[in-house]
Amino acid sequence: MPIKKSAKKYMRVTGRKTEKNRKIRGSFRSAIKMTKEAVAKGDAKAAQESLKKTMKALDKAAQKKVIHKNTAARTKSRLNKTVKALVKK
Repeated sequence: MPIKKSAKKYMRVTGRKTEKNRKIRGSFRSAIKMTKEAVAKGDAKAAQESLKKTMKALDKAAQKKVIHKNTAARTKSRLNKTVKALVKK
């Protein structure tokens, strides 16, 4: 446990930030999972719908600096590629 007053405050602040980041990270991870499941099932319409939600969640996470913007772009690109391949079939 911290002894100094400023260290105690920083510990509280870190706890709040960690909880906020955990919620954001969970939202985009579950959105990615939904998209991948739809692709695995072969449901093109559901995959496209969940891809939109995933892109929005990734953009928000990158905007709030939970993940790096290039990581978000790379993930979006890979998911888009798989969904397009499914739609082409």
